[in-house]
Amino acid sequence: MTVTEPRLRDPSARPGMRAKDLVLLVRPHQWPKNLVAVALPLVGGVSWTWYRLSHMAWAVALFTLAASIVYVINDTADRERDRLHPVKRARPIAAGRVSVSVAIASAVVLTAALAVLAAMGPWRLTWPVAVYLVLNVFYSHRLKHIPLVDVFVVAAGFALRVVLGFLAGGIPLSVWLVLGVYAASAMISLGKRRHELDLGAVADRHRPTLEGYSRPFVEQMAIVTAVVAVLGYAGFLRSDATQPFGQVALLLTMPFVLYGLLRYLQIVITEGGGGDPTKTLLRDRRVVISAVLCCGCLAFTSVLAGHPEFVGGLPSR
Repeated sequence: MTVTEPRLRDPSARPGMRAKDLVLLVRPHQWPKNLVAVALPLVGGVSWTWYRLSHMAWAVALFTLAASIVYVINDTADRERDRLHPVKRARPIAAGRVSVSVAIASAVVLTAALAVLAAMGPWRLTWPVAVYLVLNVFYSHRLKHIPLVDVFVVAAGFALRVVLGFLAGGIPLSVWLVLGVYAASAMISLGKRRHELDLGAVADRHRPTLEGYSRPFVEQMAIVTAVVAVLGYAGFLRSDATQPFGQVALLLTMPFVLYGLLRYLQIVITEGGGGDPTKTLLRDRRVVISAVLCCGCLAFTSVLAGHPEFVGGLPSR
């Protein structure tokens, strides 16, 4: 599978380009993944009160700002390596359309906005965001160059999103669900490494840590983490917190969960995709359909949970 190199444009070719590039700097197309802080904690059939949803929306906004800060820092630190990548070379800083000084100023403004937003809510619950930021500072300077550690750090960012969602919503934390999210995120990150290995000689110069990976190793690890993700999801729905909701949900949704994971592995291993996980997950029709059907089943079983008479005949554990 070949990667088409984007055509770089002269930053002075069109007036008003700077405003657009400042928006691209924070990667708005990546923001949907912050919704895991809301979507997954609500899976357990808890009530959707205005208080709970507003606090969880606050959690999503916090991580959106925090992730935007990390994107700016990473793109600034990696600008030389990104210029060697056939796709990332078009990013605003790597392409020279946004200067380093402007990028740093943007990070400062975003950090100030994050501090204000944190102060507006239950700031004592913001420790997952603080851990995320500190972890990514170390990631940008050192951890990204250590094979496997780089994948685990990226996966930890998604687990922290879910943790904050539970805390903000006042929902008891599910270790099983956090484990499942962590494993699924590691699988997706490994899929990205698998795609980058196909870039050939450019890959090692762009991401030196790829020297510690091979295609068979990455593919096997992706399969292992997919299995752990399924076990985490099943363990969550079998926990006491989701009974009797969980038993019905597990029965109805597991086929769609398995299909979605296997389809993603097919995209990565067979079709050579997965270079941009967010786009892959949102644009592949089969993945989207399986996710929609899974969510529909969860919504249906959530309604059943409110009417125990319909599930009273199910066998208990």
